[in-house]
Order: sequence, then C-alpha cells, then structure tokens
Amino acid sequence: MKYNFDEIVERRGTGCVKWDESPSDEVIPLWVADMDFKAAPAILEAVRKRAEHGVFGYTVVEENYYVAVINWFRRRHNWRIHREEILYTTGVVPAMSVAIKALTMPGEKVLILSPDYNCFFSSVRNNGCEVLETSLIRGYEGTGARGHENSLEAESNLVPPHLRTTVPPTFSIDWCDFEAKCADEKTTVFLLCNPHNPTGRVWTKEELERMNDICLKHNVKVVSDEIHCELMMPGHTFQPFAAVSEACRKNSVILNSPSKSFNIAGLQIANIICSQPEWRRRIDRAININEVCDVNPFGHVALIAAYNECEDWIDELNQYLWGNYTVLCDFIGKNLPQWKVCNLEGTYLPWVDVSATGIPVDELCDRLLREAKVWINPGTMYGPESGKGYVRINIATQRSRLLEALERIKKELCPKKLLQD
Repeated sequence: MKYNFDEIVERRGTGCVKWDESPSDEVIPLWVADMDFKAAPAILEAVRKRAEHGVFGYTVVEENYYVAVINWFRRRHNWRIHREEILYTTGVVPAMSVAIKALTMPGEKVLILSPDYNCFFSSVRNNGCEVLETSLIRGYEGTGARGHENSLEAESNLVPPHLRTTVPPTFSIDWCDFEAKCADEKTTVFLLCNPHNPTGRVWTKEELERMNDICLKHNVKVVSDEIHCELMMPGHTFQPFAAVSEACRKNSVILNSPSKSFNIAGLQIANIICSQPEWRRRIDRAININEVCDVNPFGHVALIAAYNECEDWIDELNQYLWGNYTVLCDFIGKNLPQWKVCNLEGTYLPWVDVSATGIPVDELCDRLLREAKVWINPGTMYGPESGKGYVRINIATQRSRLLEALERIKKELCPKKLLQD
C-alpha cells in the first residue's frame, strides 16, 4: 500500500472529542464516527499552504470548488450535478436541519428507517416535527437485503441450519409498513440514510427507486443523507439517490460531504444538492435563518484537494477498513460466539447483535467502558426499541488498537461466564 494506515497517531491532548472526552487515558474509544488516520497528504498540503498565508478572514467559495464537486460525482458515481444545484454549508447535520425547516411545517411527520443515525431524531424534533419510524427487518444476506419481505420470526427458516452461525445477518425494508407510514397525511418528508448508519446497508438502485415511487404516490419529499457514500466494502457500489432516475432527482434533496470519508469533519464543509428551484430557494433562506451560511478558510480547500487528488487514498482506505472488518468478524467468531456481526456493506461502523448475552446493551456498554476501558455505542442510541440488543463499533482505527480493544472485551466478558460457547 502507498499509505500507512497502521501508523499510530496520538490524538489525546488535541481537543479531540473521540479521545479527550474519554473518562481516562486508558480508554480505547470505538464510538463516535471519526477515524484515527491522518488525512490524505494532498489535503494536509492544501491546508498547510492556506495556513501559511496567515490571514483567516471571511471566506468566499470560488468556482473551482463547484468544479471539484461536479467532477468528483460524475467521475466516481456517474451523477451529473449542475452548478446551480449546489448550496454549501458547515456540515451535514446543519444541512439536515435546514432542509427539514425548509420543507416541512411544525407538527408534520418525518419518516425514518429505524434504527437510524441518532441526529435524525434530534434534527426532526428541533424543527418542531414528529419522528415517524418504520423498523427495518432483520434477515440474512441473499434473503432479505434486496427487497424481499421477511420477518424476525421467519429468520430461522431463511438460511440452512449449517449456515446460520456463519452467514452474516443484514436488513431490509418492510415495504408494507413503509407505504402505510408514507400514506399518513401528516408525513411530508422521508429522511433517508444512504448508506445506512448504523446497519451498514448500501441501498440498491432498485430499492431507492421503490422508495421514491412510494414517496411520490403520497406526496412525500426525500432528503437523503449521503455522508458515508465513499466508504464501500468489496462487492458493493454506492448509488446516489438523485442519480437513480429523473423522478428521483426532482423529488430529492441530497446532503453530502467529504468529512467522514476523508476524516476532515473538524474543517466543517458540506453540500446540499437540490434540483428544484423553489425548494432550493427555501433551503437557501433556511441556511441564512439558521446562520450556517459561512464556512471557514480551510474546509473548502480541503474539499478541493480531496476530490481532485485523493481518489487513490480513499480506495486504499476502503481496503484497510475491509481488513479491519474481517479481523473483527474472525475475532468475534472465535472468542465471542454469541455476538453476531451484521453484514457490513458500507461505512466503517459494524452493527453487532449481542442480544444472546442477556445483558441490556446500555448496561453492557457501561461495563465495557468502566472495566475493560473500551468505549462502544449501545444500539438504543439509534432507536430505543429497534436498537435493543445491538452495539455499534467504530473500526476506523489502527488494526493494533482494534485488536487490543477486542482482547480487552474478551478478557472482561469470557472469564465471568457471561458468554457461553
């Protein structure tokens, strides 16, 4: 590999949320979606050059920024974005909030696929709307993830007995419930996570088109958070929602950013892509009302460098993350057999079923943080009901750190007979 993702980077003492909010220096944090790798060299060089100028006043985003965005998504994802469709802001969560503010009225409902990214819940509620959940269905790769209805009760019948411990479970949409929720007259927006956090699903073109067909039938607009779009595991390809069809393009607002993929979240840059002039006018107004219209001097130069010069870096990163995922699956399979790692198609955030331990996940995560000094997220963060029995683990760290964390978990749990072989 050209890039060294095994290099240990000391992040404590740098004002780092992931590391400096840990209760002790002994903790290995595998929680918040933040990678422990240095940014790509081209990004570091672009930021260094801008810093050397020495003056950091108000920033104008110039034309080369838009060219970089347009070229990246056309080249990488066969998505043709027009210059006038792009609105920049400080981050995808602010973008989500302004999109909801622009496209809803207080008291309306916003539909999500549960479990879902925790900020979806707060963003919707902060804008005076009601969260409406449709729960994803647990299935197995090849049986439920491509749009076939199934259920938890039928799960044991979907996979031959000799494969039930080796085939990783995945998730699909309950299409009947999805349409019923869209048909609610108070539902005006469907907030999609594509790829999906926390389950790791990468939605197919067929699934996205079916979502949009149902939404159009019931006059529901689609807001798609695509921040994890570059983080793909082998055999999976990201499909931008707006590039599925002309109907999808016209019925959607897309939120994206290089922040997750290139580990530059602290530089605060994101884009809202919207083809509908009237929606775009309302979103632009909401950006100004929420006062998230000004970006800092470093975010836009980092984006330009990422999209113009760092394609090989992201490809190698995905290879490394896949290696970490296989290490995680192998370790858990051998040492924590009651834990079941769900199939990871995208993101670096494996979703793990720990329900067989019999320990409530909030209690389990608290114990691992306190005793094993490993910080992972309880699934209840992503849905109090749909997240029960699951934990989310961030594997975007050096492999040696990941293995050390797993050894600590094993040492804490196995001797106490909390897991049975």
